[in-house]
Amino acid sequence: MLSKEEITGKLSTSIVGKKVFLFESIDSTNSCARALGDAGTAEGAVVAAEYQTDGRGRLGRAWLAEPGTSLLFSVLLRPAITLETAGLLTLYASAAIARAVERSVGLDVECKWPNDLLLHGKKFCGILIENSFQQSGLVYSVIGAGINVNQQALPPEIAARATSLSRESGNALDRDKLFRSVLSELDAMYEDVRRGKFQAAMSEWKQRCSMFGKTITVQEHDSTVSGVASRLHQDGGLIIETEKGERTIYAGDVTVVP
Repeated sequence: MLSKEEITGKLSTSIVGKKVFLFESIDSTNSCARALGDAGTAEGAVVAAEYQTDGRGRLGRAWLAEPGTSLLFSVLLRPAITLETAGLLTLYASAAIARAVERSVGLDVECKWPNDLLLHGKKFCGILIENSFQQSGLVYSVIGAGINVNQQALPPEIAARATSLSRESGNALDRDKLFRSVLSELDAMYEDVRRGKFQAAMSEWKQRCSMFGKTITVQEHDSTVSGVASRLHQDGGLIIETEKGERTIYAGDVTVVP
């Protein structure tokens, strides 16, 4: 079981993690964090759980994890940003978590658009951003993440494309220590992000992305787009060079063509 004392007692952050809610089981950490946001809770609050009964990922997919093996958490933030730049929060979260994993585990992390983190080509972390807007702008943002930490066995249906930090490093990891590192990196990068400055986060994300210049396919809701991954749009969209010209994609499953 994660220890709130171990996490918060040794955490020295300015905003992220000043208040931590830790549950043995919860329906969804994102849902809980959104309720906190609606109630006016100060930014930086963190909701974490050992198990989620209704955990979800991007496009409404379920996120499954055995109790005690992962880091499942959501962070409530209130950055002063516009609707046009809200999509960059995924890049910020990805870069911060990647930095924490690299410094804690010593493995090179790859960022895959739009919201996955990979080790040796296999996914170990997914991120889900949920925003609340009013006419005046962004009210709050919830950054949800699921990190596979100490899983050894994975369901057969995902074993070929998923992994965990312990499987790749060969060591069981201290989840409390890793969680402190993740919260610390999110906090460190948030100083710029909260003021709408995403340049550093985007630069770190791009340094860890290997798909630019490669032929890819993107499965959208009911169509497939093929082309060469060109670059990131300033709002976080993926610009693809297709046979019909450039196209910017904002959601979908990306596959690199061998």
